[in-house]
Amino acid sequence: MSIPRHSYFEATARRRLAGLLDAGSFREILPPAESTPSPHLASLDLPGAFDDGVIVGSGRLAGKPVLVISQEGQFMGGAVGEIHGAKIVGLLRRAVAEKPAAVLFLIDSGGVRLHEANAGLIAISEIMRAVLATRAAGVPVLALVGGSCGAFGGMGIVAKLCSAILISEEGRLALSGPEVIETVAGVEEFDAKDRALVWRVTGGKHRYLMGDCAALVEDDIASFAAAAGAWLAGQQEAGPSLAALRATQTQLENRVAAYAAYRDGLQVWAALGVQNPESVPLLDRDSLVAIKEGLPT
Repeated sequence: MSIPRHSYFEATARRRLAGLLDAGSFREILPPAESTPSPHLASLDLPGAFDDGVIVGSGRLAGKPVLVISQEGQFMGGAVGEIHGAKIVGLLRRAVAEKPAAVLFLIDSGGVRLHEANAGLIAISEIMRAVLATRAAGVPVLALVGGSCGAFGGMGIVAKLCSAILISEEGRLALSGPEVIETVAGVEEFDAKDRALVWRVTGGKHRYLMGDCAALVEDDIASFAAAAGAWLAGQQEAGPSLAALRATQTQLENRVAAYAAYRDGLQVWAALGVQNPESVPLLDRDSLVAIKEGLPT
């Protein structure tokens, strides 16, 4: 009998947590009945949500205690506002005090909530600081990216500040979103309506081949749970170091020098040494992992 699959991409933030954590272990902190909607949205006559688009709490993953953050991409694109950000920061500060095995950060966000302007920008900066403080305290922060909004803008930066990223083919990771690039630089620079191009440049397969993510995961909640458990079993958070940051900076500088003139993921994959790069979008996960493992380091 085949095991039913539950798409991570299509699931709500709460459904993802229910399938990710050990059965019956999730305990929500500040549930909707104890929260208040964003006053900033109310002042603009915009609909709010009692949880402000993010769920925080505790649970267990493969028997290990974890704290969790799950953004709801279906509410304002998972955008971060003042209350949304405060819940995330509060959870990360709790992790510093309680020292769980890890914080699981289910990112599904287009970035800052522009309706809240400076309050949203400040919230993003506070999340960045809190992620690094949590890691410095010896608690790994594992980002899971596979939702409909991906990880863009400030949340794209937050994802890269985490200890590691698990991503699905459907996930996307970048600083500026396709629509933003097109608006600012023109459709000649980047056609946001070309969905195949968008995924070849920001999608999970590309990010995995580029080495930006620790693992490529199937679009299945159980697969994310298994990958997170496996990563946690084999890792120990050493905390961010100056040497590691400098090495990453050098890597990024080399990447710009090597690929800045390219306009498509196909060109980048060919330069990486991928044979038949045009076949990559059609490959299954196992085939792509085999290609990645065979690339020169």
